Amino acid sequence: MIRHETIRPPKHIYPIDQWRIVENAFYPDFLAQTETLFSLANGYLGMRGNFIEGRPCSENGTFVNRFYESWPIVYGEEAYGFAKTGQTIVNVHDAKLIRLYVDDEPFFLPSANLLSYERVLDMQRGTLNREVLWEMPSGKQVLIQSTRLISFEHRHLAAISYRVTLPNDTAPVTISSHLVPNSQSESCQAGQAIAAQGSDPRRRDLSDRVLIPDEPHVEGNRIFMGLTTRRSKMALACGIDHQILTRCEYTTETECVEGRAKVVFSVEAQPGEAIQLFKFITYHTSRSEHPQELIVRGRRTLDRGMQTGFEKILESQREHLDDFWKRSDIVAEDDGKGTHAGMIQQALRWNLFQLFQATARAEGGGVPAKGLTGQGYEGHYFWDTEIYVLPFLIYTAPRIAKNLLRFRYEMLDRGRERARELHKKGAIFPWRTINGEEASAYYAAGTAQYHINADIMYALQKYVNATGDKQFLYEFGAEMLVETARLWSHMGFFSEKKDGMFCIHGVTGPDEYNTVVNNNTFTNLMAQENLSYAAETVEALRTDEPEMYETLVFKTQLEDSEVDEWRRVAERMYVPSEDSTGILPQDDSFQEKEPWDFDNTPKDKYPLLLHNHPLDIYRHQVIKQTDVILALFLQGHKFSVEKKRKNFDYYDPLTTGDSSLSSCIQSIVAAEVGYMDKAIEYGRDAILMDLADVQGNVKDGCHIASMGGTWMVCVYGFAGMRDHGGELSFRPRLPGRLVRLCFPLQVRGHVLRVDVNLASVTYTLEKGSTLKIAHYDEVVALEKDAPVTLPIPTE
Repeated sequence: MIRHETIRPPKHIYPIDQWRIVENAFYPDFLAQTETLFSLANGYLGMRGNFIEGRPCSENGTFVNRFYESWPIVYGEEAYGFAKTGQTIVNVHDAKLIRLYVDDEPFFLPSANLLSYERVLDMQRGTLNREVLWEMPSGKQVLIQSTRLISFEHRHLAAISYRVTLPNDTAPVTISSHLVPNSQSESCQAGQAIAAQGSDPRRRDLSDRVLIPDEPHVEGNRIFMGLTTRRSKMALACGIDHQILTRCEYTTETECVEGRAKVVFSVEAQPGEAIQLFKFITYHTSRSEHPQELIVRGRRTLDRGMQTGFEKILESQREHLDDFWKRSDIVAEDDGKGTHAGMIQQALRWNLFQLFQATARAEGGGVPAKGLTGQGYEGHYFWDTEIYVLPFLIYTAPRIAKNLLRFRYEMLDRGRERARELHKKGAIFPWRTINGEEASAYYAAGTAQYHINADIMYALQKYVNATGDKQFLYEFGAEMLVETARLWSHMGFFSEKKDGMFCIHGVTGPDEYNTVVNNNTFTNLMAQENLSYAAETVEALRTDEPEMYETLVFKTQLEDSEVDEWRRVAERMYVPSEDSTGILPQDDSFQEKEPWDFDNTPKDKYPLLLHNHPLDIYRHQVIKQTDVILALFLQGHKFSVEKKRKNFDYYDPLTTGDSSLSSCIQSIVAAEVGYMDKAIEYGRDAILMDLADVQGNVKDGCHIASMGGTWMVCVYGFAGMRDHGGELSFRPRLPGRLVRLCFPLQVRGHVLRVDVNLASVTYTLEKGSTLKIAHYDEVVALEKDAPVTLPIPTE
């Protein structure tokens, strides 16, 4: 059930364009949202889509993945095992700020007389462009053109092209390029005051005194600052350098005062003579090096940027995106009718583009829930990555998927420590974290979600099945499987009251409105799969790679009896039994609760978590995000379509839509059970989650998991793909006004293109030898460059 209204910005200001997000008038009413929507990032570095002048502004933002400050979590009442140290991504120094003065008058968007205005997020070039023509009260006109990018080729580099031309007059022009602390920036004080009026537990803003500065380094038009976080002791170096090209006379002055730096270009502008400024920006961070060492690295980055030049960097940006779209694009053609024709295609590509920006250069890190587009969820990594983002990456960018799984492996020792702290065997991965240490301060809806262990192993299994990468499984995955299986076998018990079945008590499933429950169906099913896969992998390793098996035994002190126990636990795993109507209970007590009074809950009282005490929510049948419905998708091979339909009918009306993670899953399952109207309704909600601000909090950053969910809506939902055991099958059916859906998949070294229309589907093997798939119930052997077209059965 969708309980939130979408916000559609005016079409005459934000026209539909399949490859661009276009804003053709200054529209301050949508300021906070567009700062997120126009964000740029490369997975390591991210910048919100703030205006280059820094004003007006809702929340300025520049973020570096894994660069955080720690802080002590203070509880009103302590208890054993509570997380002790929080981590929050740092909003680092702002280097994208450039201010313009003409005749000593500042250019200020809200008061400027704009003869023309266009701002564009170009998803083929990876740039944020703006062009405005400003007419001053004196009649002088000023053309201002800017292009901002964060390089995919050069991980630590961003660059800005800033061009000023006076078409009809002369004037003194001052261009002031800044490097300033975000916390001290005056440009967003109004926006910060507005933000401070609300209280949302999903975000935290650090105090001003997070970064301790060293003395700045001034080297001509180049400035570096070295800084260290106060508590986490992480080091940061940020630097800027400039090239100016003009035939006009100019002077340059550099100034550094109290941690604020600027390079000022004073130009005697002539009619029609362009003043072209290129600004190169770098950020380097480290947990172990001194800021001065990072400044040395930063010098190399800026040297490379200056030598390469803006245009060549721009070319490499296009090359990276050409490759991305070749691997990842989804063509979604509608019937061309109605006022919103083409909107789904534009929205899909924007979602995919943001996924690329969140993951492309995230080497050695994870994917924050908001990417690098805002401070929502504090830059933390959740289960979002494994369940919602990794399916997209596994089939379009398996190398990046592998890197992210390797990053989880690097958390394993911390997970072991956490398990020992909680008197458990194995390892417990953190529910939310940046550095691998648990940072969730609310156990009921946080650390009680042990299912994250199984979620990560589910993603590992999907990766291995889709890529055939047994080397990664044996070298890294097996160790994670051993420790997660140990956790599950120690978490539960064989219950006499449940006929000797294995029960898991005191956990929270994906639905955070029903917490610390017994036998959550999702958790038990996922744990069962985790245990079975662990046993299967260990046995295969023992047979196929005895030396690697011995290494695993040495690392984990694995005993043969443990593997037998995992099989026994998996076979005897208790899943709450269906009642007479065929409904799977979400947990042992869910069906006993009083249903929530949806009829008398106004729309402005959602999300419920911001308007009701948690205990009031926990006492009712009400669902924040899909739980049983998600299990029906992830473990779909265990349930018939009829059983899925009955459970969808029961749980869907109880699901609030308070989580951005629900709509995509509801759409997929609705499509599978034949509810195509609901499938397109939920699918549209997922695809427009941020562009239409469905959750009302896009100002805090993109919903990266929901974006991964949009890919799943198309591939698993409308194309009907299933991949259990690595075997691909398709049952496509297009909804509503969608007339074509086309996308590529990478499968075990093959490249498969699936092209669906209303009557048929064409499967083309573009790379690789024979690949077997299933179309409905028909097995098809595909050969390279030999398209196979098959009909879509009518209902």
